[in-house]
Order: sequence, then C-alpha cells, then structure tokens
Amino acid sequence: MGWSARCCDDARSADPSDLRMNPNDPPWHADTRVLHDDAALADDAAVVAPIHYSATFRARDAAEFADMATRARHPAYYTRYGNPVHERVAAILAGLEGTETALLTASGMGAISTTVLALVSAGDHVVAQTRHYMSTAKLFDEVLPRFGVEATLVEQSDIDALRAAIRPNTRLIMVETPANPTLVLTDLAAVAALAREHGITTICDNTFASPLNQQPHRLGIDVVVHSATKILGGHHDLTAGAVCCSNALAERIWRMHITLGSVLSPMDAWLLLRGLRTLAVRVERINANALELARWLERQPQVEKVHYPGLESHPQHALAMKQMKGGGPVIAFAVKGGFEATGRFVGALQLATHAVSLGGVESLIVHTAAMWAGTMNEAQMKAAGIPPNFVRFSVGLEHADDLKQDLARALALANAEQT
Repeated sequence: MGWSARCCDDARSADPSDLRMNPNDPPWHADTRVLHDDAALADDAAVVAPIHYSATFRARDAAEFADMATRARHPAYYTRYGNPVHERVAAILAGLEGTETALLTASGMGAISTTVLALVSAGDHVVAQTRHYMSTAKLFDEVLPRFGVEATLVEQSDIDALRAAIRPNTRLIMVETPANPTLVLTDLAAVAALAREHGITTICDNTFASPLNQQPHRLGIDVVVHSATKILGGHHDLTAGAVCCSNALAERIWRMHITLGSVLSPMDAWLLLRGLRTLAVRVERINANALELARWLERQPQVEKVHYPGLESHPQHALAMKQMKGGGPVIAFAVKGGFEATGRFVGALQLATHAVSLGGVESLIVHTAAMWAGTMNEAQMKAAGIPPNFVRFSVGLEHADDLKQDLARALALANAEQT
C-alpha cells in the first residue's frame, strides 16, 4: 500500500470559480498552478516575471498616493509593505494551500514569529508541541513568557493530551507535522475540530511536507506557515518564509509584519518564484527517491531504526496515508555504533552534502545530535526523541541507485573503523 506517484494531482484550487480560468472547467492541477496562477498579475509582455528591485514606488497623483498609503498589503507602495514579485508568489502559494491569500517574510522564523505575535497578547495561553523546530521551541520557551504569554507543550501524537492542555484563555494551537527532526505526525483534522469547539486559532508549520504533500487548511487549520527556504525554493539559494490564510487573518498578521520588518527582498522573492515553477516535478521525484531509500535503509544491518511516514513500520503510517499525499524529502535514521560511528558515517559521504536545511535539489545530511548540542542539553535532546546516533537525511534529485551506493560505502566505513 502506498501513495500515488502523482502526489500532486489533487492539489487544486479551493475556489473553482476563480476568474483566471473558465468557470466551467475543472480546477487546474498543481503542476499547472505553479506556472500560471500568477499570470493575471503580469504587468508587461515578458514571459519571465521581472524583478521589481525598488524600495519605493511612484504615485501619479495625490488620490493614488492616498490609496497606496492606506490600503493594506499594497504591492507597489513600499517594499516593506509589499512588492509586485511578492504578490505573484503569494498568488501561487495561496492556490496550492487552498487559502484566500498568502504573505511573504524574510525567513521561516520570520513567518512563525510574526504570525504568533500577531495573534496573542499578554495574559493569553498557547498550546504547542514538545517536538518543534528548535527556534520555534525557543519562541514558546523563552520569548513569549517575557511578554506575559504562557505556553503548554504536549506530545503531538496524543490528541487527548492536547485537549487536556486547553484553558479558558487559550488563544492559539501551534503544530508542526511531520515534526523536525523526528517525523512524528500530528492529526490535523482532529486538532482543527478540537480548536473549533473552543474558538481557538490554529497554525501548522507545513515546511517538511509542502503543499504538494499535505494541505493543512483543507483539513481545517486556519494558518499555514512555511520556511520557503526549503522545499518551496528548492535550490538552497534563498531565505524566505510564507504565511497562508484568510484575508482577515492576513491583514492582521501583515500589520505585525510591517512593524517587525521581516521583509523578503525582491531578489529572494524572484528566486522563490523561479523555484516554485519546478515544485511539482521536484516533489514527485524527491518523494519517490525518499521512499525507495527509506525502504533500502531499513534492510541495512548497520542501521538501527528508520523514521519515514511512508514506511509501513512508521507508528503513524495510517495517519500519514490519511492526511498526506507523499512522505516528503526527509528521512531520519539511527546508525549502529553510537555518536562516534555516526560522525564517521556522515563524514564519509560523497554525494550527500554535510549541511543544514532540506528540500533542495541536492541531498543534505546532518548528525542531528552534533548539530543541536550547542542549543540543547542531553536531557532536552532525549525529551525531543533525538538519540546520539540520529541522522537527518534530506533526499535530493540524484539517482536513487547512486545515493544507495554512497550510503552503503559510508555505512561500511563507519562500521569497519568501529571494529
């Protein structure tokens, strides 16, 4: 049993009456949306979108200037407020996630921090996961308490624990699925239903899946955030964040955004637009590579445990099949021999680059315990489910057979040095 190879076929518009297409036609598939959803925003005859590298934009008269200065998210007033390239990227992302709109920030943490700070006030309470990207965890552990906002962290796979954590002053539930780096899943439909019962806003970090593999908003989540640096950009050459939500929430979040100033440069926005053009074909290939490699790694005697949502051995595989269309680029696994052997294994690889980030065309790998040792102590890593021999492998577009050969040689070398 598994996902269809055409993982992106169902990623369609939330609004079939979209004026950019014939209302009698079915919504476009994701492969088409990433190429054409911004076509109505083109402002010249160029086939490729131009880079609007201007901090400020000219008004023709006083009336137009007043409109530019007072209209929320105007795309051609001042780039901190918006930019024509931002607008084009936002149109594509909103179409993929099925939300009314989207807005862009300078990084994934810019998107997360801006959204959270826009939606909570002193005296509020937030429910989040015990397993989050480490900077997200620090936002809840260290930053929010300084401003009178309390956060309760719960095991994300336990919906009853999440329900028990809700208080009368709970305003926000933040989830991340699959979680970094353990790939534990959160039941998005269950979280959304629970939040609606209590009038709580929900946020999902969808970075590890991308809208091609998972669409949280269609499962009831209010706000979807991304580190667009990763799968959406896809080439390890930009830093960006995205927030996908309703128009009403976007205006509220945007007002915090222009205050905090996490502004995406026009160049990075253009690189993101270029990356989105190939998103569907990249994700399809990466999903196939990752699933094949995860199954192969499970058979290797030097590997203790493999974590990947597409594997039947994943404890939440049934949930993955229910809410995801593909497993995404990241495989987590434990190498036999402990911390030292794992370091030797990572160092011996030739194709998989030893570097942070994920979701790009090149495969990347990190020894997770070594990477996070500077920001988490041993007890914190144990609580987060990160053993000393844990590896996070972001699968790229290389041929799967070549990646297997590279992994097999490195595993053999790590094991040989140990013995």
